[in-house]
Amino acid sequence: MTAPETLYVVLPPGVDDRTRPSGGNVYDRRVLRGLAGLGHTVVELPLAGSWPTPEPADLHELDALLVGVPEGSVVLVDGLVATGAAAVLPGYAGRLRVVVLLHMPVGPDRAEELVLTSATAVVTTSEWSHDRLHAWYDLRDVDVAVPGTDPVDPGTPRGGVGGGTSFLCVAAVHPGKGHDLLLEALGSLGDRAWTLTCVGSLDVDPDHAAALQTQVYARSWERRVIFTGPLVGAALAAAYDDADLLVLPSRSESYGMAVVEGLAHGLPVVATAVGGVPEALGRAPAGGLPGLLVPAEDPRALADALSAWLDDPGLRERLEHAAARRRPALRRWAATVTDLERVLERVAAGEPAWASRGRTGVRR
Repeated sequence: MTAPETLYVVLPPGVDDRTRPSGGNVYDRRVLRGLAGLGHTVVELPLAGSWPTPEPADLHELDALLVGVPEGSVVLVDGLVATGAAAVLPGYAGRLRVVVLLHMPVGPDRAEELVLTSATAVVTTSEWSHDRLHAWYDLRDVDVAVPGTDPVDPGTPRGGVGGGTSFLCVAAVHPGKGHDLLLEALGSLGDRAWTLTCVGSLDVDPDHAAALQTQVYARSWERRVIFTGPLVGAALAAAYDDADLLVLPSRSESYGMAVVEGLAHGLPVVATAVGGVPEALGRAPAGGLPGLLVPAEDPRALADALSAWLDDPGLRERLEHAAARRRPALRRWAATVTDLERVLERVAAGEPAWASRGRTGVRR
């Protein structure tokens, strides 16, 4: 944009809730801060309610917000809101230039399709999500702005000083993140030494969190498994730095920001090969994988990977070396902001959606 543009942004409830940090919230905040730093005027339109499954009053609130936005404005809508707003957003297609920022596709879903096909532009946060939208809805004019990382001082090189026994899982505690699968896998490790620190909100699904704690007590693992609740800033950085291995046993992920955050701290990864996780893990410049990928919903395979990590010093050394090589090649947040800004420039310039058909997105 040749001059700062006013960008209106529809944000979901809890975007700044430090008790429930999420990858989507972190992404939103980082790119909006970056756009403001580039001179764009960012006007936030925060919502209350039960998104992405809104009540009628929630839809009315969204409608009232959009009515007040000047005609022709560019409006960036977080996907958590957009996928539940089929009753509202398509009706603004002729008055506003709506850009949907979709972190995790819901589909295949008719309501989601209505929203996305009516939008001026759609931006996903992973190539995996981009490909799903193309397959489900034949959407070709979808851009991609993959999450970034912050540079981390390498400090003392990791060398498996503790034998690789300190595991870290960074994820809100709910069934989708697979903590139950991880506990089952750990129960198969016999007398091997290990500890697990679980960092993430405990109140997304309190019953599930309580059931996991009951398992920990039943196995007398109180000294081995710690649920810290959410950590941010220096406390989260310390958790990464104190670990030997990041473990992400998710049942679904659109990308897996914890994976790249772990790699930024030099941590190898054991994770399920779901969604965009393989994309986030990537490869070191020489081609080596900085971790191990296992099938989803397979605690036996997860246990085998953890056993291999604990039992094979040569494997640990190879994965640690690959993670160290992957670290400097990680994408930075500035590149993510640039990708999103390019989409907004195109939309602000009035380029029609059909003009980008055949171009599958902003590439890194």
